[in-house]
Parts: sequence; structure tokens; C-alpha cells
Amino acid sequence: MGTVEPDQGFSAALRSATWSDHGDNEGSSYMSALVEGRLGQAEYAVLVAQLYHVYDVLEQAADQMAGDPVAAAFDFADLRRRAALQADLAFFYGPDWAERIALNEATRRYCDRLGEVCFDWAGGFVAHHYTRYLGDLSGGQYIARQVERSLGIGAGDDGVRFYRFPGKPKGYKDRYRALLDAAPWDEREKDRIISEVKLAYRLNAEVTAELSRELHIEPAA
Repeated sequence: MGTVEPDQGFSAALRSATWSDHGDNEGSSYMSALVEGRLGQAEYAVLVAQLYHVYDVLEQAADQMAGDPVAAAFDFADLRRRAALQADLAFFYGPDWAERIALNEATRRYCDRLGEVCFDWAGGFVAHHYTRYLGDLSGGQYIARQVERSLGIGAGDDGVRFYRFPGKPKGYKDRYRALLDAAPWDEREKDRIISEVKLAYRLNAEVTAELSRELHIEPAA
């Protein structure tokens, strides 16, 4: 593939090679409506439910990969989101939230791919981990502010705990990028990881595209 330049750090190469893929999800009708304040709490809660299934599988994979010297280094305890998502789901759906949420087909495909590559391939685990958690620390912080403002939630973090981290996002991102640059991957493996990140972005975009269809959300005029 020849994506990574020999003198370029992998974190920068990865960001550059996947930048256009990253934008696919941000431009979906669902995400546009969310950040523009055109959705209500019920429509937002459906996204939280889909994300819970994704993080549930990804964090099960993190547990499985705890003995891998490369993959385990990326699993910062502060970044884990499953408990925060559970709290948000309880806020939106009540104590019986687990009985009231279900995967849509796009989320099922996403979770299937996580199951295929994240439990026994360090590069695959990091590719999907990077896509989710670095996104949460970056664009996710903007989404959180828009959700709080447009939906009138966030007092005491209820409903937006998913976006809350104990430390400053920049510190986590700097540490994460340093790990990417130091990882012992050759150029072929780096190209495989870049391809998997591109796939991860596509799978993520398919989830919000399906939400757009399910909720009949049209692009803004």
C-alpha cells in the first residue's frame, strides 16, 4: 500500500491516511441533526444504545488482550466507556434499560468485525480502539457540548457521562500517540492497521446512516 513514509511517525501517518474516512460519519444526516439541535432526547438515546454494544465488545476484547504487551498498553483504565454508557442508558431508559435496547443491523456488522479482529490481533484491536477512543477525546467533546446545549441535559453529567473523562483529553491523546509511534510494527503491519482503521470509520458511519433511515432524518435544507 505504501501509506506510511519511513521518516513519518505512525500517529501522524495514521491520522493523515484516514482523515477523509473520519469525515464520513460527521457528515451523516443523523450526526448533522444531532449537533444542529434538531433531535430530541429519544433520538439521541438510540445512538447511546448502539454505542453501548460496540464498547461492550471492544472492552471485552481489551480484557482478552490484557496479556499482549503491545495491545494492553493502549487500554488506559480512564478511557473505558462501558460503565459511563450504562449510566447514560439508565438516565434515558430507566433501570430496565438492558431490556429496552437492541442492536440495529449496522451495529451488528460493526460488532461482528470487532469480534473477528480485536480478540487475537494486536493491530486490529488498536485500530478499532484508536478509532473509537481518540474520537471520543476529540470530536466527541464538541458533540457533548452540542448535546448538552440542544437537549438541555448534562447537569451533574447525567446523560453525557460517556463524554466525561477524569483527566484532560490532551494528556490522553499525547500519551496514545506516543504509544503509536513507539509500537514495534513494520511497514506492512502499519498498512494493515491503516486499512482496518478505514474500515472502522466506514462501519461507524454505517451505524449513523442506519439511524438516519430508521428515524427518517433528512439533511438540513
